[in-house]
Amino acid sequence: MADSRSYSRRWTVIASALLCCGLGVVVLYTRRTAFFSPLAVVVVAAIGLAAVLLQLRFYNRGHSNPVHAPVWLNILGVGFALAAFFADFLGLSWQMAEVVALGAVGSFAISSAMILHAFRKNRMTPK
Repeated sequence: MADSRSYSRRWTVIASALLCCGLGVVVLYTRRTAFFSPLAVVVVAAIGLAAVLLQLRFYNRGHSNPVHAPVWLNILGVGFALAAFFADFLGLSWQMAEVVALGAVGSFAISSAMILHAFRKNRMTPK
């Protein structure tokens, strides 16, 4: 039993390290002025959501009662992110593009918070 837990933990650490490296590459090779763009914020939030969803995948492998991500909220966030990405083609003003980007980040943040809350709730239930 302990052997399978350490194996699962190893892959969790490796996946976390890869996501941290991806975030580091985004931060290192992006000009300073690009971080004033709403798209940069959406990219960082999407990387954070990917980290939580990866953690969810590893969590569900090791537990009998799986936690499910709020799919509708993630779809809403992806829709907002795509609208922010194609704001120029859609003819959105820069204020509206920022609001749409904020909607994407908010959707990703709420979805991640719901998943992490479910992890904590399942951990605290007596066995």
